[in-house]
Amino acid sequence: MALTIVEEARSVTGGVDTHAGTHVAAALDPVGGLLGVREFPATAAGYSRLLGWLGGFGTVCLVGIEGTGSYGAGLARHITAAGIRVAGVDRADRQDRRRQGKSDPLDAVSARAAQSGRARGAPKGRDGAVEAIRTLMVARRSAAGERTRTINQARALVLTGPDDLRTRFARHTPAALITGLASLRPRTGDVAGHATRIALRELGRRARFLDGQLQRLDELIVPLVTAHAPGLLALYGVGPRTAALLLITAGDHPGRLRSEAAWAHLCAAAPIPASSGKVTRHRLNPGGDRQANHALWRIVFTRLGSDPRTRAYAERRTAEGKSKAEIIRCLKRYVAREVYPHLRPAGG
Repeated sequence: MALTIVEEARSVTGGVDTHAGTHVAAALDPVGGLLGVREFPATAAGYSRLLGWLGGFGTVCLVGIEGTGSYGAGLARHITAAGIRVAGVDRADRQDRRRQGKSDPLDAVSARAAQSGRARGAPKGRDGAVEAIRTLMVARRSAAGERTRTINQARALVLTGPDDLRTRFARHTPAALITGLASLRPRTGDVAGHATRIALRELGRRARFLDGQLQRLDELIVPLVTAHAPGLLALYGVGPRTAALLLITAGDHPGRLRSEAAWAHLCAAAPIPASSGKVTRHRLNPGGDRQANHALWRIVFTRLGSDPRTRAYAERRTAEGKSKAEIIRCLKRYVAREVYPHLRPAGG
């Protein structure tokens, strides 16, 4: 009687070190042994070749990718669409780099962190409403920053300019300043005064253009945020731009956040133990997503100014001896807990 031995398909874990033009992939066996390393172009055809190359070693069950939010975003989408789980991998820590050196193949092999479970974070996903909000917010953030710089430059020129300009514009609000400067009609006269008036007029026109750009972007951002997370906007102190920052941090697939505590840690709102000897205390988390942390701060700042419950809490904690920084840290943690259930799409 003949026996047929069927060899079980080998499970393979892939690791990819991503760059703008090329990606370096490594294939690992079930115990972390290196099966091969190869470089592929960062194109749609290159993604298919990379996945096919990994599949030549066995059944691909997991791919750890470095930079899923930047150079590896396209590859992460491609592999996820193929039904294979993707894990985001951080770069190798300093001790590993000091011991082993630094190279693209070594970075690709560092995907053993995904195989061991140490790196198990899923990519944010860049294929839905939140990605649309993120791209619009990128343009809005730069426009808002440039508007602020333009107004500051105009105020500096007014301050050092001719007396009549300083008297006319010194106490103007930003909106009034922009309107007034954009309508200036410089007349010929002394060279310095004429040039100052021309410069102020151009700065006013630039700021007015940026105002229009911000308005157009808001007209696109607000409906997207409202349709995606109406419950988030219903919370006290949460406006469209603040909600947008929180949604961008969560990503298009907020189910990747394991828990409310994980979300708070991602927002740098989770207290970190800093005890030593006889001192037991916690400190602020310096890591995490700084934009999300700023969004939580804006909510807390708004509530401290006008929400009776928040003001009563702050007064009680102050009486207990807490500093203002500690009170704000506690409030940011409470806000992180409050917004967490509203990060999923409406009806999701």
